[in-house]
Amino acid sequence: MRAPEFWTRSEETWPARALAPFAYMWAAVGRMRRAVARPYRAPAKVLCVGNLVAGGAGKTPLALDLVRRILRRGHATHILTRGYGGSLAGPVKADRMMHDARDVGDEALLLARVAPTWVGGDRVASAKMACADGARVLVMDDGFQNPALARDAAILAVDGATGFGNGRVMPAGPLREPLAGGLARADAVAIFGRDETGAAARVRAARPDIAVLGARVAPAPESARLARRTALAFAGIGRPEKFFATAREAGIDVRETLAFPDHHAFSDAELADMFRRAAGLGAMALTTAKDAARLPPWARAQVEVLTTTLLWDDEAALESFLDRFLSTAR
Repeated sequence: MRAPEFWTRSEETWPARALAPFAYMWAAVGRMRRAVARPYRAPAKVLCVGNLVAGGAGKTPLALDLVRRILRRGHATHILTRGYGGSLAGPVKADRMMHDARDVGDEALLLARVAPTWVGGDRVASAKMACADGARVLVMDDGFQNPALARDAAILAVDGATGFGNGRVMPAGPLREPLAGGLARADAVAIFGRDETGAAARVRAARPDIAVLGARVAPAPESARLARRTALAFAGIGRPEKFFATAREAGIDVRETLAFPDHHAFSDAELADMFRRAAGLGAMALTTAKDAARLPPWARAQVEVLTTTLLWDDEAALESFLDRFLSTAR
């Protein structure tokens, strides 16, 4: 489902005004849920990677980057994720040899390439399983609004192109909770791409003491082999146009683009049609690692995957944030 257009409008709109009472109720329910919660304290350090808006904002790429950095420091790190789109209730340890996206979701398969990944809606149960399996650091991919598991630090992902939208809570706007309340529980904010909406200024106005980090998604060095090739690029992610732009940045001649909803389940007919169109263009079929995780084996063998990496404006500031988080590791 695409976000309503009025969610991104800076000026007052009648739909936002009309939905304001429902937004108030949504925010009140969230406050009540947090007020009555008794968070479980795991015998491991917990870092939550979340966001304040509905939809994709770069949480999973951020989680992957942070996990790699923590692993390089020698900490036994496991990942907790809900497993959006998967059928297994969990908690279950994602196994790329046994599971596919229909079982555990596409994001879990990506995360499991980097570190042991536990899938399930019950974060406490997943945390207990992970700690029993040897985890000393837990990284939560999403779950910022879920108060069940106590965390030692939280970092919020923000899409620089859309920021916090109109600043209203759902359904009047894109926010999962009021901006001030969410920022009060965060330790850092990572803004991805050019800050087109003044998100950094809004964050600093509400929390002058918070770390505001800048980063952008860029082609990974191994993607250089795809440069100067022609492509039909397709993606079913939060913002497909960002992937298409990254492909062009990698030097790929993108002749045609096809955008699908986030987590889209590609049918065999859709895939066969895309491959025919790519062949007609004399081009490769190009997609994201997340989309490739949802493809059946026969289709996966016919696509190229553009791998990406995060480039940080201030590496030292990011490492300092991790220093603070890990300084009292249990």
